[in-house]
Amino acid sequence: IFAGPPGTGKTTAALCLARDLYGNAYREHLMELNASDERGIDVVRETVKTFARVRSIGEVPFKILILDEADNMTADAQQALRRTMERYTETCRFILIANYSGKIIEPIQSRCAPFRFTYLPKAEHDAFLRRIAENESVTLLDDGLEAIFDVCSGDMRKAINTLQAAASLGKPITAEIVYSVVGRAHPADVQKMVLTALNGDFTGAREKLREMIQKYGVAGTDIIRQIHTEIFRLSIPEPWKIRLADTVGEIDFRLVQGSNEEVQLSAMLARLVEAGYEMKRTEKG
Repeated sequence: IFAGPPGTGKTTAALCLARDLYGNAYREHLMELNASDERGIDVVRETVKTFARVRSIGEVPFKILILDEADNMTADAQQALRRTMERYTETCRFILIANYSGKIIEPIQSRCAPFRFTYLPKAEHDAFLRRIAENESVTLLDDGLEAIFDVCSGDMRKAINTLQAAASLGKPITAEIVYSVVGRAHPADVQKMVLTALNGDFTGAREKLREMIQKYGVAGTDIIRQIHTEIFRLSIPEPWKIRLADTVGEIDFRLVQGSNEEVQLSAMLARLVEAGYEMKRTEKG
């Protein structure tokens, strides 16, 4: 079982293992299935079983079956897979790839060797993207690199795709370009809006909100999550961070339930303005 968050190289590692075993003809001895698309018991009974039962021809006496997103398989399908794994262990090896290994039933977990994958450290993440940019003759500025890490949080697949999207504009890659191509507001703009609201300027904060939505084309739920992040970067007392985080959670819930974005975001700013007034009264008192 290869388990870990998205973009950490689980599928790539499985393919590298197969290529190391079989050489360039590895595709002839390998089957890849995305279990989230083909998650039912019929797939295990037919596709998987048919592949697993046929012996491999070559130096390596077994084939490899890669089940991507195996944690999305139904419980019945996993039970059927367990029986298939036991029956055809001589002719086939199984690599189960999952974001959450806990969603794989215990009988399968006990029959597999677990391997945990984690996000790359920031230094390795940055070095890898710089190498790609250099090889592709793309100018990647420091603030652009920081923005990619901020947006992707270590997910290398997402980071490479973001770098490619930003490079397609044919300009040096800056933070502004990165946030623009991924449809997120610049953190500095979000922080200015939050501080404007905390300073009591509701109208000014609302104008900044509208400017961000028009400039970046960002959704209300994304703005709320960015506000949540910026709250914990503010130099305000810890109890206020807790209260504001609770408010953000409430507004986010309303948005998920289908409430009007503009009304809820305005309500969020109003709560920030009220919090700013209370903080000032507390300081004076």
